[in-house]
Amino acid sequence: MFPLILICAFVIGALSLLRAQTAAPQKPAATIAEDSASCEIGGEPRLKNIKQLSFGGENAEAYFSGDGQWLIFQSKRDGRECDQIYTMRADGSQVRMVSTGTGRTTCSYFFPDGKRILYASTHMGAKDCPPAPDFSEGYVWSIYSSYDIFTAKPDGTGIKQLTKTPGYDAEATISPDGKKIVFTSMRDGDLDLYTMDADGRNVRRVTNELGYDGGAFFSADGKQIVYRAFHPQTPEQVARYKQKLTEGVIEPNVFEIWVMNADGTNKRQVTKLGAASFAPYFFPDGKRIIFASNIADAKRRDFDLYVVGIDGKNLERVTYNETFDGFPMFTPDGKRLVFASNRNAKQRGDTNIFIADWVE
Repeated sequence: MFPLILICAFVIGALSLLRAQTAAPQKPAATIAEDSASCEIGGEPRLKNIKQLSFGGENAEAYFSGDGQWLIFQSKRDGRECDQIYTMRADGSQVRMVSTGTGRTTCSYFFPDGKRILYASTHMGAKDCPPAPDFSEGYVWSIYSSYDIFTAKPDGTGIKQLTKTPGYDAEATISPDGKKIVFTSMRDGDLDLYTMDADGRNVRRVTNELGYDGGAFFSADGKQIVYRAFHPQTPEQVARYKQKLTEGVIEPNVFEIWVMNADGTNKRQVTKLGAASFAPYFFPDGKRIIFASNIADAKRRDFDLYVVGIDGKNLERVTYNETFDGFPMFTPDGKRLVFASNRNAKQRGDTNIFIADWVE
């Protein structure tokens, strides 16, 4: 998934593609409240009563429990070198580490009934953090081959390993009925989406186009999957993508949002923005998608939240923070939104978790 600090050198895409879909409003002046627990920015009518739940450091990818009362997220805190998985109440209280405290973790999620959690970790490969990637030739993600997918009880005990094949297995979420998990794997030589039963059985590949497919979520009715993708088109893009895979990295410069049926059929591209669009999540009615993108910034450093119909129409900008807003998720009733943001940061690079009421 995206690292927590996203001020990076993204390739400049075609801003005209955004204008072709919608006329984006001008960015208003930001006026952040002095109260660190209330961080509203002018010109964001969709968000009300924004509250900050974490304070300082790197915190992101917070996702609600099925009843909307708890959040699970990844954080680098307590002097740890790598991200670990934590839970907290939706008001920010009762923070607790629920991963092993070793290796690197990512992409956590609650089972719908709240009795188990899901996350990826490298701790079976080594107790220490895996090495950071080399950024000398540009911004890249590491595809750690030691990542596997695990479940555990909400307190972190009773851990069970679901994937054991060689190579990257991560970015897992579970269907609303708790029966199917969708995840990204490199087990067949490319970064594709797969589904499996909640116990790890019956693994099935559901994407097969060359390129990266990941960050997938089910719709509320479990019938559709939304995800981000980069599919190289030119011979030069194909060659570079394959070369980077051999180096254990990918370049997250351009992603588009895609939707498909839960069985992998009827794939269709939702966005054509030519930017780094990621972290898509369905509205509860399944008719719209909220996601993050850097399309409005020519330097590709400013990420904001956007909404678009599943038909790719009616693109709407939601946030106007000057640095980063991302990883949005709704409560099941669609009344509240959780997201990660650099807004109100006390130190450069701080990414925190915020919750807000959603206004239709």
